[in-house]
Amino acid sequence: METENLIDVAYIAGLAKIELSAEETERFSRDLNQVLGYVKQLEKWDVEGVEPMYHPLPTYDALRADVPGTSLENAAAVANAPQAQEGQFRVPKVVESAH
Repeated sequence: METENLIDVAYIAGLAKIELSAEETERFSRDLNQVLGYVKQLEKWDVEGVEPMYHPLPTYDALRADVPGTSLENAAAVANAPQAQEGQFRVPKVVESAH
């Protein structure tokens, strides 16, 4: 394998704050460098003019039409809420400060 393709797995694991054993580091290095080898093979193909695919299989009717529909009345929406106040859901504060 070319040295320019080698990935420093220990360095990346350190950035991600993941502890890897020496065996894991060696295995992941091998695996990631093998992936790079496959990508290198793909670079040989001429894809000029080939439209990108957004999904490997054709999809049909995956999304419904975005049309307005009937909504719940406010009272019905908050009827089963554990806590409601002035027609709104009351929830615990989760963010102390935005600063």
